[in-house]
Formats: sequence, structure tokens, C-alpha cells
Amino acid sequence: MAQSKKTVFDTLNAINVNDRTETKNNLTYLSWAWAWQTVKENYPNATYTIYENEGGMFYHSDGKSAWVKTGVTIDGIEHIEYLPVMDFRNASIQIDKINSTDVNKSIQRSLTKAIARHGLGLYVYAGEDLPQNEVVALAEEKAKAEKERKAAALLTLKKGDKNWDNIINYVKANKSQGVDKLITMVGKKYKITATVIREITEIVNAK
Repeated sequence: MAQSKKTVFDTLNAINVNDRTETKNNLTYLSWAWAWQTVKENYPNATYTIYENEGGMFYHSDGKSAWVKTGVTIDGIEHIEYLPVMDFRNASIQIDKINSTDVNKSIQRSLTKAIARHGLGLYVYAGEDLPQNEVVALAEEKAKAEKERKAAALLTLKKGDKNWDNIINYVKANKSQGVDKLITMVGKKYKITATVIREITEIVNAK
């Protein structure tokens, strides 16, 4: 059976961007230049759009403040992002105090967020530390380590030790559950050897 093709989102969302971010005023930012370079390396036909207002300006206004509108198109799908024109405190700037530098910075941030809608660095805006594929991998490693830790803490069950009679009685009383189930249940409390497995099997199969 042929493997399904990875989507744009799956491809970009799997990229770890942690080394390409910086923090200002407790907010994390992804480098616009690096983000766009990464998109073009993976999707050479990607394009972006900066939407002008009716007067041909690169920002839109309600008469009090302003915002920019950008879009990024990859494989025919466009994601649009609106972003207020803000100062260094991330507060909206009054329309009469906005300059071209403020607008340019907002455009770059808006484009970066539009790219994130395609997957690249989205986990940063979601307040997470790692992309989803690495989160899953870490969770699997943690579960494996926990399983190994528990296994190391188990007592080894040997024929004839102080717990042996209790286990034999348990096996005899639950023969109907079958060999595999009983071995699994006993294995949750003890490390079991090949000898113990053989003993359990013989008890279950005895007439």
C-alpha cells in the first residue's frame, strides 16, 4: 500500500524553529527572513501578498489605529493574517503617530504569522516548546524510560522463594484466564524467569 504524501502543514510543522527565535517583552518572535527562506526551500513556488488599502497604502485604518493584512500562498492555498501596527510594548499605535518603520515591522511579523498558519513555527504561537512530532517522540521516550524504571524496581520471582506459594495459588485459582494473561498479571509485580513461565504453563495446562 502506497504511503500518503505529507501535507504542507505536516512538513512545515515538523521543523524545529527554537534556534531561530528571539524573545522581547515576554513574547517569542520567529525570524521573518529565515521563515520565508525555509518556506521557499521546501516550496519554491510559494508567494506572499501585502494587501493595500484603497489609497494604495500598506496599512488599513479605522481612523484611530491601524493594521496590516498579508497572505502567504503555498501549493495554491492562501492563509491570511491581520496584525495591528504596534509599538515596542505591543500596544496599538495611534494613527497620527504611525511611521513607515512601524508599518514595515508589522508587515514582517504578519507574514511570519501567516507562514505559521501553514505550520512553520505554529507551536511557538500556541505557547509550546517543541513541534508536535518531537513532543510525541519525547512522550514515547518518557514512557519507555518509565517502563524500564518500573521493571528495574520489580523483585525477581524464583521458584521456592517466600512469594512462590502465593503465586501458585493465584495461578491455580485463575487457570481459566489462560497462560498469557496470567503471565502478564504476574509480570506486573515481579520479574519472571523462564523457569517460572514454564511452571505457570504446566499448572494451567494440567488436567
